[in-house]
Amino acid sequence: MDRKPLWLVPALALAALPAVGSGSTWLTLTVAGLAMGMIIFIIASGLTLVFGLMDVLNFGHGVFIALGAFVATSVLGGMADWTASAELWRNLAAVGLAMAVAMAVAGAVGLAFERLIVRPVYGQHLKQILITMGGMIIGEELIKVIWGPEQIALPLPEALRGALTWGDAAVEKYRLAAVAVGLAVFALQAWTLSRTKIGLLIRAGVQDREMVEALGYRIHRLFLGVFVAGSALAGLGGVMWGLYQQNVVPQMGAQVNVLIFIVIIIGGLGSTGGALIGALLVGLMANYTGFLAPKVALFSNIALMMAVLLWRPQGVYPVANR
Repeated sequence: MDRKPLWLVPALALAALPAVGSGSTWLTLTVAGLAMGMIIFIIASGLTLVFGLMDVLNFGHGVFIALGAFVATSVLGGMADWTASAELWRNLAAVGLAMAVAMAVAGAVGLAFERLIVRPVYGQHLKQILITMGGMIIGEELIKVIWGPEQIALPLPEALRGALTWGDAAVEKYRLAAVAVGLAVFALQAWTLSRTKIGLLIRAGVQDREMVEALGYRIHRLFLGVFVAGSALAGLGGVMWGLYQQNVVPQMGAQVNVLIFIVIIIGGLGSTGGALIGALLVGLMANYTGFLAPKVALFSNIALMMAVLLWRPQGVYPVANR
């Protein structure tokens, strides 16, 4: 395994330390960047598998993000007594239920999305881009019909508010929770892909779909399962992103889509490990530049992508040759 890309994240963090100056501020920005990166990874990891295995450019992925976030507003809104409680277990139970329902709804909508919109355009990239973008627009309008067009608050549960302090550094509790959830999702994906038969078939399908079909496996069922799982992960990421922003809007998925595709390109198409590295780099870069030079923060991640591609044109850990 090539270990050079693994040094990119600590290298970026250390390079930012002299520019930030204050150690406590640097620690706060770094943890915030890692938390943001983990949330983006959860959203992007499903999409990178969808593209790597299915060769589908799903520009409608953002609708599952927004859907997950809005489902969470309904679930948590109906559990106000639990989220207002100072007991951590009640808060975690409420958030856990919101995540589970959001993943189930996003996965079910993903199933319909694949059958009705994606399946007719397999192998046709231009049509995939156009039809999935159209699907996202329709999805956003349906969200407005159900929840309304206005911004909805999604406050953090009581026990997840506030920050932990180390000297002059303050790290928000929710950001630490986001890092923990992101690591858990990555560990589960890594175990599934490397230790199970399903994972073996997925990795084999990424490398050579025709061979998997020749061995008698129904690749279309595998495609469908991966698409549904990717949609469910987007729903989970939507809940976490909504809590991160503490509000949700119907267009939030489209706003995050740009970061997702930057992550996938940096990581290498079809690579889960590459997506993790790309997401952490994007999260750190956004926080450092937002603090040091807010005017260039919008372009910083594009510059980061260009720098990585100049070093490795296929991304840090390319899997699929597209």
